[in-house]
Amino acid sequence: MSEELKNEQSAEYTEVVKVRREKLKALQDAGMNPFEITTYDVTHHTAEIKDNFDALEGSAVSVAGRLMSKRGMGKVSFCDLQDKTGRIQLYARKDEMDPDSYERFRKFDIGDIVGVQGEVFRTQRGEMSVRVKEITLLSKSLQPLPEKFHGLVDKDLIYRQRYVDLIMNPESKRNFEIRSRFVSFVRRYLEERGFMEVETPVLSPIAGGANARPFITHHNAQNIDMYMRIATELHLKRLIVGGMERVFEVGRIFRNEGMDTKHNPEFTTCELY
Repeated sequence: MSEELKNEQSAEYTEVVKVRREKLKALQDAGMNPFEITTYDVTHHTAEIKDNFDALEGSAVSVAGRLMSKRGMGKVSFCDLQDKTGRIQLYARKDEMDPDSYERFRKFDIGDIVGVQGEVFRTQRGEMSVRVKEITLLSKSLQPLPEKFHGLVDKDLIYRQRYVDLIMNPESKRNFEIRSRFVSFVRRYLEERGFMEVETPVLSPIAGGANARPFITHHNAQNIDMYMRIATELHLKRLIVGGMERVFEVGRIFRNEGMDTKHNPEFTTCELY
């Protein structure tokens, strides 16, 4: 990419952020600061509406999520709303909403988080949707999301700004969910077999239990250097010496060594004795 193109994109990005901040200030000056809203009652998630569409069609629902796209056609607007379970289309008509509310809605940006009250229905094209009756801006997105067509493909950005990756890539979110379920399964599996979960110190005056380079920090109160653990082994074995049986720990390990996309200096292990 040429330097000229980079500068052009940077200027465009700066202008987008400026416009979004101006929109936020206008809302705050009008007494409608979205960052002061702390709760919003949700009756259904998007996947629940789609999975139970026949039963819910015509029913009133309340949903909340992030605007992932907006398509306006005069007095009618379409949006895609994304929550933790998936996406659903929003259908908003000016003559079915409060006029002021509709005009505020038209100024919402992709990335904004909104709460919607409306009715479940299917459009003429067969798309399962929510017909918007009322929409509330719950949080203003001051940074634009990555361009929709190409998505988030920059590996460095994916790892450094994981929150953006989770917004744009459903597969990344599924990986988090799979990991959570797996760790939960391991805990249940061991507990059902008589193991007890324990927590051992992360900081230690010595680095032991594995052949690895440790991270070093300083304990101000005791005026000594401490090491972040490179293994949970030693403390777990001391519990066995103390008379405890069947212990395990799911814990973070820190090793001050090389790193790449498959090797991180901070990682989780499960060790049991």
